[in-house]
Amino acid sequence: MKKLTLVATAVMGLLSASGAMAQSTVTLYGLVDAGYNHVSGLKNGSFNGIASGIMEGSRWGLRGNEDLGGGYRAIFTLESRFEADTGSVTNRPASGNQLPDRVGSTVNANLPVGLAGTPLALGTISAINNAIGTNAFGVNLAGNLFDRQAFAGLVTPFGAFTLGRQYTPAYLTSAAFDASGTQSSLAAGQVASLPAAFDIRLSNTVQYGIKTGGVTATLMYGAGEVPGSNSAGRFLGAMAMYAGDGFSVGFGHNEKKNEFGQKSLTNNVLGANLNVGPGTLYGQYATIKDDNPSGLSPFFVTAGPVFQNAYNAAFRQDAKLMHIGYKLTSGVHTFVTAFNRLDDKRVVNADTDSYGVTYTYALSKRTNLNAVLTRFNNKGAGQIAPGGNGFLGGVTASAGTDSTNVAFGIRHMF
Repeated sequence: MKKLTLVATAVMGLLSASGAMAQSTVTLYGLVDAGYNHVSGLKNGSFNGIASGIMEGSRWGLRGNEDLGGGYRAIFTLESRFEADTGSVTNRPASGNQLPDRVGSTVNANLPVGLAGTPLALGTISAINNAIGTNAFGVNLAGNLFDRQAFAGLVTPFGAFTLGRQYTPAYLTSAAFDASGTQSSLAAGQVASLPAAFDIRLSNTVQYGIKTGGVTATLMYGAGEVPGSNSAGRFLGAMAMYAGDGFSVGFGHNEKKNEFGQKSLTNNVLGANLNVGPGTLYGQYATIKDDNPSGLSPFFVTAGPVFQNAYNAAFRQDAKLMHIGYKLTSGVHTFVTAFNRLDDKRVVNADTDSYGVTYTYALSKRTNLNAVLTRFNNKGAGQIAPGGNGFLGGVTASAGTDSTNVAFGIRHMF
């Protein structure tokens, strides 16, 4: 199971791989994860159906490795998602294009006096909400073939250099110190999924990674590639982890500029784990700050800057994310229990807590059965519904409405 975690499939896994291999290899790999998923508290009642990615997003990929001699290796990874329930490469949340209630109310409150609350304003808000929900909230809505990962690189005696579409440093840090390893609705990031609290993967990035002794570190630069501006869309990230005897600690940082060159989503993540009793205790603390959200500008071509400024206020983020969890593996049985809290520092106070347990029964080294029970408690303007590793949960029926996720699935790795 370890080799399928996010950290192992990113640069850190490449750095720690054995140098004893065939001179040139290409490996086909992947996993299929599907099962029954129940989510309560939605606008149309409860969702009951088949879902793909309950524990991990279904995927297939190709890894290439060529030994160049002298401690040098050429590598590449191409990884594609798919939906085991439909065969598609995209998915949408069970709540559809519904946005949190606080979006409309915040936008209306930030419109100029005389415009707020008018039929024109309310109609425009409804139309923009529908456009954002339809075109921005979902997974791989563009239908890109290798949406998960697509990079090439060179491993050298003094580190690895990779470029393409890759996982970001702060997200990898969060994944490493999440008891669930980002799997299932119990993962820490699930309570901070709409709008997304982390840039999970980014395109057009260059990364340097090194592993020496117990230290693993990466440094990433992302080019915005916005014509006429060197800073617009630019990304910087770094992380460092230390693995000792029975414990690990790590810190990660991401920062990005939006399409106008303004400082946008920024994260700091501090995490640790410690062997306690028969299992491992995990903890992390993350900051989420975004004063100038990215990617909203296409929705305001006709509505104009007044509505754009109001929507920027609605999608800003200022929150703390906390996680504590415990993982126990005994033979074919693996249990994970965790508690997560998103503490929203904005005036709207959209707080969400989650807690629960997951159970995995290994039928073999490649196939396992899984069960998930997670409760989401939404407070104030909080309105998050639980999703899975491969899909977004969306939002509940109204602000403050809680939700329960019960899921049973099978996962096969190849």
